[in-house]
Amino acid sequence: MAKRRPLPFDPVQEAARQWAHHFGADAAVEPMRAVTSLMRVQQIVLSRLDEILRRYDLTFARYEALVLLTFTRTGALPLGKMGERLQVHPTSVTSIVRRLERDGLVRRTPHPEDGRGVLAEVTDEGRDVVKATTKDLVGMRFGFDALDDDSLATVHELLTRVRREAGDFLT
Repeated sequence: MAKRRPLPFDPVQEAARQWAHHFGADAAVEPMRAVTSLMRVQQIVLSRLDEILRRYDLTFARYEALVLLTFTRTGALPLGKMGERLQVHPTSVTSIVRRLERDGLVRRTPHPEDGRGVLAEVTDEGRDVVKATTKDLVGMRFGFDALDDDSLATVHELLTRVRREAGDFLT
């Protein structure tokens, strides 16, 4: 991926300045600045992750699905359970599994207890791809090489509060 030349100013800070100028200092400048910065960091991190994932012909969604399957005791899960754990729509799970199956990284098998159900099961090749991909992602700190572990723990804690408030999970 070609490196972009950095701007001579911080566009998020400039957007916040313009926001305050046009809408007033009490017009949620800090939340606007935070969300704009968060969205930009998401773009940057996803771009960095995609550089690695492309080497393995994966998207982040397919990588997450493979990792989820490797975390299970048997290496297999019902498609519905995968959607629940990955927090994606059932049709998205079907598409993800179909692509992974096409690439030989998972196989679909009948559910042993539910005749109508289908399991996605990670293959040996899928496990190998997870190991190699994870090694590369860990090597580049999942795109967060600018932050140390304490800073990342703080970011996680702050974002967890937002997710909890939004009802993303119960605790």
